[in-house]
Amino acid sequence: MASAGSEEACREIRGACGTPRRLGLLLAPRSPAERQQIRAAYRATFGEDLAGTLHGTLVAMSNSSNQEDELCRLLYLWALEPAEREAVVAREAVEGGVTVAGYRALVEVFTRRKQDQLFFTKQAYMARFRRSLDQDMVTEPSHPYQRLLLALAASHRSHHDDLSQHVAKCDARRLHDTKNSGAGSVVDEAVILEMFSKRSIPQLRLAFCSYKRIYGHDYTKALKINGSGEFEESLRVVVKCIYNPSKYYSKLLQRSMLSADKRMVTRAILGSDDVGIDEIRSAFKSSYGRNLADYIQENLPESDYRDFLVAVARGSMAP
Repeated sequence: MASAGSEEACREIRGACGTPRRLGLLLAPRSPAERQQIRAAYRATFGEDLAGTLHGTLVAMSNSSNQEDELCRLLYLWALEPAEREAVVAREAVEGGVTVAGYRALVEVFTRRKQDQLFFTKQAYMARFRRSLDQDMVTEPSHPYQRLLLALAASHRSHHDDLSQHVAKCDARRLHDTKNSGAGSVVDEAVILEMFSKRSIPQLRLAFCSYKRIYGHDYTKALKINGSGEFEESLRVVVKCIYNPSKYYSKLLQRSMLSADKRMVTRAILGSDDVGIDEIRSAFKSSYGRNLADYIQENLPESDYRDFLVAVARGSMAP
């Protein structure tokens, strides 16, 4: 049964469903957990799914070629549960022909969560699209991103939740040895894929931390020394997502706003929401010396979409 506070929020949201700007400002400051509470209360109060209602708004706006259809799309994704959201993002990536941008979106989906949570994303993908995400990612010829993603997809079946400093140190040395085995700039792909298929995301993160402690620099720097091939370039992106997601999404936000690519901005803000907007604000300030909300306001054209992003970055209602 919905609480009085939840019911009031639901009524406000229902009244704003035809007005994306107002709806955005109501939803922007809500944490992921709060949004799911509101979604449950909305269903209990009105017998409708809030995400489904927002999807209907998205379709209506798209049909009218409204310039704010990207805001409607973002609000729809904002209301979904994490597994549902990532299933939709993954489907859009594979439907786009799995371009480099699509692969990177898939990398973000596969590395943001523990592998047991990735299992629920795959379930949501199958339930929604009646297809296997792993099979949909397969292309011929295979791409390095695809091989790395399939290794990560396999890992949830073979790892334990307990983290091991000893294993992390051993993996760090293997990473170093495979990059410094006299084979020039090429890493041993088989070693990397085996490691990725047997380690959890937190365990891999611990290995990259151990690498920096032992060798004095990030593993991504080692991959870049003396040039690198397609596999190394793909591996660098995956490692960045795993090792320091706050820094990764801060940079993605900064780059996406400079490019004025709304789809990339949406991708960046959804990832930031999953990592935690407080962490992203701090990382952005540390990397660029700027307040994230101010940066968004200065670099995106005035629109309801921009106002929603500013409200998200502030974590409170925009005036």
